[in-house]
This record gives sequence, C-alpha cells and structure tokens, in this order.
Amino acid sequence: MSIREAVGAACARIEAGDPAIWISRVARDVAEARAEEVARTGADAPLAGLTFAVKDNIDVAGMPTTAGCPDFAYTPAESATAVARLEAAGAVLLGKTNLDQFATGLVGTRSPFGVPCNPIAPRFVPGGSSSGSAVAVARGMVSFALSTDTAGSGRVPAAFTGTVGCKPTRGLVSTFGVFPACRTLDCVSVSAPSVGRAREVLGVMSGPDPRDPYSRAFPITPRSWSSASRRALRIGLPRAVDLRFFGNDGYRRAFQTAVQGVGAIGWTTIEVDYAPLREAGQLLYSGPWVAERLVALTPFIDEHPESMLPVTREIIARGRDYSAADFFRAAYRLEELRALCAAVWEEVDLLIVPTAGTIYTLDEVASDPLTTNSNLGYYTNFVNLLDLCVVAVPCARTADGLPFGVTLIGRAGADGELLSAAERLMPALGPAHPEVYALSASSTGAD
Repeated sequence: MSIREAVGAACARIEAGDPAIWISRVARDVAEARAEEVARTGADAPLAGLTFAVKDNIDVAGMPTTAGCPDFAYTPAESATAVARLEAAGAVLLGKTNLDQFATGLVGTRSPFGVPCNPIAPRFVPGGSSSGSAVAVARGMVSFALSTDTAGSGRVPAAFTGTVGCKPTRGLVSTFGVFPACRTLDCVSVSAPSVGRAREVLGVMSGPDPRDPYSRAFPITPRSWSSASRRALRIGLPRAVDLRFFGNDGYRRAFQTAVQGVGAIGWTTIEVDYAPLREAGQLLYSGPWVAERLVALTPFIDEHPESMLPVTREIIARGRDYSAADFFRAAYRLEELRALCAAVWEEVDLLIVPTAGTIYTLDEVASDPLTTNSNLGYYTNFVNLLDLCVVAVPCARTADGLPFGVTLIGRAGADGELLSAAERLMPALGPAHPEVYALSASSTGAD
C-alpha cells in the first residue's frame, strides 16, 4: 500500500467513525496530496507516512484552535513547534481532536462537541482532557496523536482506552503554539499504540526552542535512547495504606497483578512514603496554581462568561480566590515537598502507580462531576509540579472487563531510561486490549 493509499484509508476510517472524536478534520484530498508530497520528497524521513492528530489546544496553521470552546476559536498563521517538527519528519496530519474544555478535566466529558465513545467500555468515560487523541489512536484512525498534560490529561485517557500516554520531562518538547492551561506546568504529550512509537515521535519533537522560554536541553536526547538496557531496576510503589481505589476492587486486584509482573522480570519493589507526593498533588487544584489558568483566559471570561461550560467556568474562577502571598506560601511548601521526595529517588530508580484508582461511568460523572474528576487525579496531579517524567501503559483488563493501566515515573531528564523500562515491563502486564485497533509500532502505514 502506498503512502497515499494508507492516508486515504485512514481518512475513510475517520469518516465512518465517531464524530465526537474530532473538532476539525483535514480534507481527504488535502491529506492525500500531502501524502504524495511525502512519498515524492521525504520518503526517507523518520516518520514518513505516519498519520497523526492534534489536540485542539495546539495550533495548526490555517485550522481553528477552539480549546473546546466554539466562541473562543481563533485561526493561527503558524503551527506549534511540535507540529511543525512532526510534519518536517514526514508525518501527515489528519485533524484536530476533542478535549475537556480548556484542558480542564480528567474525565473527557466536558466538551460542547460531544463525548468520544470509550472503545473498550462504552458506558464509561474515555478520560481527559485528551479524550479525542487517545480514542483516535485506540480506534486505529491515526498512527499517533499529540495531547497535552498538566495534571494527567495525557495519562488518564491512555489508561481508559488501552493506549500509551507519554508525558516527557517539562521543557523537553516546546509548548510554543500551545494554548496554555498552566504555562509553567504544561507539557506536550504523546498518545500512541506502543512505547516504541511514542519514543519515535518524542525523538522528533524534542529539543530547545528559542520561542519557548521554558524549553530545556538535556545531555542525552531521545534520538540516542536505546531500548537495550537490561539492568535490574528498583521500583518504588506506594505503601498499602496510601493506595486508594475508591471502592473499585477490580482495580485493586489489577494493580496487585501488575506489581507481580514487576517482580517476574527480576526487578525489586520497594514501598515508599507517598504522603509528600499526595500533598504536592493537592496543591494543584486546592492551591494557587489554579490561578495560573486565569492568566490566559481572564479577558475571555470577563467578556464571554456564558460561553464556557458551567463546570469549567467554576473551576477556573476559583483562581480569583488566591493572593500573591498565597502563591509564595504554596511555592515554599512545594520546595519542602520536593526535598522530601528527593530522598525517595535515593532508594529507587522509578516509581509505579495505578494511572487512575478507578474508572467512572458517564452517569456517575454527570451526577458528581467535581468529586469524580478529583479522584482520577490522585496518582497524576503531583507529577508536573515535581518536574517528573512519566509513561502510562495498559495492562490486561480487570476481571470485570474494564480497562486498567499503570504509570512509570522517573526523575526529570530520565525519559530514555523510563521508556526503555516501560517497553521491557509491558509484556509482563498482560495481553493488549483486543478492542484497540491501533497500528503496530513498526508499521508506517505504507509499503
């Protein structure tokens, strides 16, 4: 199959699929013309012929950016750095995906464009905020997708759709052209069918960008990452008293099985004190960082208060309750917690946690949108505040047939070791979900 034929087939899958996955799409003839260009001039490029989607808070030149709010839409003249680097590497963009409005949520239901259907458990939420990106990958509509992650937005959807969600070290991938949620914490993340695919994509996107003052260079770039490391690792996990599954015994048992898989490949597990991680996570939405969401949105909220979903408006408006003094007090406490967490990294190489402690039905989230959303962040909210890198990977389904996943967590800059570890661990976590029709890690979609 040629690159053009593969792109045309992907467009056909999109056209026949769930419209709530997408906010805007690239016309088939435009995508096929781009595929022909890649075949003619860039067939040897690292991502030649791979198709991708972009969460709709990331700019694509000439396509509206809505951030999940129609009245907010604007059309940028320039693509985000991450998008531009992917296209330069031969990837073919097929569209922009749905999200929790303004990337505020972990449930995937806070969008006026509908709720993407969870491909594994249709009565349950797809996870958010990067709902459309994860579902598009899970449905095999694209080879990979870009998400964003501030508090778990690229990880929770991965757990609920049987895909991989890779949130790199902050600054490894430029956020130029990304409409901010919390600019100091935001990361461009990758939704992929495999760890290997995530590594390929991250390798292309990474690197300093003078237009993003938060971008950083690391001594070892993803282009030199190897999956060959076989050394035994020390894996930290929360003490039993710190684990929370919110009444979901299936998830509790699934995590126990995952931990057994860690031991089965010869790694050592060590219980660690989760309390400083948990407290750091609580600072994100119960502290002054929620005020950072107001920085980019205050003019819009003031002028168009009814254009936002009520739950989104309520969460972001809480930022007005905090003062500069509140921020500094929280910042001091965060540094104290960071120091406490540093001791953990003297004992372990990586951490493992459930990506989410439970999964909720659509009806459960509708009846209590705030508590359910908060519970989904129990294992995710601290990561960006503490400047860690993570990869969420799927496990075998629970005994009652629900999707479940775990997250491996590493120190800033340890992305290469983290991805290698995740790739080695995945076979011990159980078979992939048969409902996930994603492309294989080695396939380019064309022969």
